[in-house]
Amino acid sequence: MSRKREAEPIPKPPEAKLLVVDDREDNLLSIEAILAPDGYKIVKADSGRAALKILLKETDFTLILMDVQMPSLNGFETAEMIYASDKLRHIPIIFITANDTGDKHVFKGYQTGAVDYIQKPINPELLRVKVSVFVELYKKNHQLIAQEQQLRLSNKRLEKEIQERKSSEERVRMLNEQLLDNLNQLRATNEELERFAYVASHDLQEPLRKIMLFGGRLTSKYHDALGDDGRVYIDRMVKATERMQSLIDNILSYSKTAAAPDEYEDVSLNNLVHDVLADLDMYVAEKQAKVEVSDLPTLHVMPAQFRQLLQNLFINALKFSKHDTPPEIHVYAETIKGMQLPDIRSEQYDDDFCSIYVKDNGIGFEQHYADQIFQSFKRLHSYERYEGTGLGLSICKKIVEKHKGFITGTGKVNEGATFVITLPLKKEVTVGLKQTTA
Repeated sequence: MSRKREAEPIPKPPEAKLLVVDDREDNLLSIEAILAPDGYKIVKADSGRAALKILLKETDFTLILMDVQMPSLNGFETAEMIYASDKLRHIPIIFITANDTGDKHVFKGYQTGAVDYIQKPINPELLRVKVSVFVELYKKNHQLIAQEQQLRLSNKRLEKEIQERKSSEERVRMLNEQLLDNLNQLRATNEELERFAYVASHDLQEPLRKIMLFGGRLTSKYHDALGDDGRVYIDRMVKATERMQSLIDNILSYSKTAAAPDEYEDVSLNNLVHDVLADLDMYVAEKQAKVEVSDLPTLHVMPAQFRQLLQNLFINALKFSKHDTPPEIHVYAETIKGMQLPDIRSEQYDDDFCSIYVKDNGIGFEQHYADQIFQSFKRLHSYERYEGTGLGLSICKKIVEKHKGFITGTGKVNEGATFVITLPLKKEVTVGLKQTTA
């Protein structure tokens, strides 16, 4: 943010300086005595030539008071020579004359550049008033000149600022264009990588199927001939291919999530959770799990992707349960305002959001891993202890982001974990029926 520049103060005009020209010393002293109380600086010259000599060195006079009748070089001639100089023609001259100035005489004075006349004998008050008028005019003129200079300087600064701003805007425009190009390239690269992951994973399934097929045939047909060691090796090979198949399936699922079209529908989360739990019925029964589902809203979501999101979270809760304690999973939701969310954008401050909670009593995790668990292939435990590919929560994060929301996780070791899906509400939320599945 640019600071507002304060206007520079206009400099005060210099002290009023008068040049008094008269060939008589008593007249010079008389004029000096009359004007001295007003604080003017007075310079005296006893002839026209003396005045010109002074003006060669000093050009900053406010006013010249000059006698007309002087020997050698009279007042009119001196005035003509003064105004012949560009440096001096701005100084006003008041003629002092003892003559009865007729029109012709006055006209000649004005032709030479005089601004006024004063008759001898001099009236002190009249002299002081006339001098004060021209001194005041001089001060006003000086202020106008100073203001003009200041204005020109400000204009130059403004022109420079405008030029700099134009240059900055041009640089910003070029950087924006470069950024857009980089984003387009990155988007194209991501799409290419997703296509590659999809194609590569799809093509890998065929040799895996053959390995699993022939491994099964070896086990069934040559069971006795293989011996104990051979059966162990075949079993390890089959389990490794099963893990590989699971990894490929998850990579394909991740790629499909990224590339899937945005097809939204109004979906009852109560019904969707019921369907997901029905698919996982055997797993739930095996774990002797208790699943409690509180009233859930109807949301405008992509049904297939949201189904996978909930399924991944349920599988995660069942998988990472304690060995000696049956899993307990609680699913519930609440509507909140944007102001209650951290790091929310200002334009969403008063918007409504829906938060869906999936809470379990499993092994939990240390909170400093809260961000890492959503990274692709990130595992907090070895495969031997807990099976998995490390892509389940990454897929959840991708799905939630496609819905313009975000997902967070909190946990404590041996006390369980809670995953929160927060989505912006585009439509009114309707509440379904509470259901409990054991």
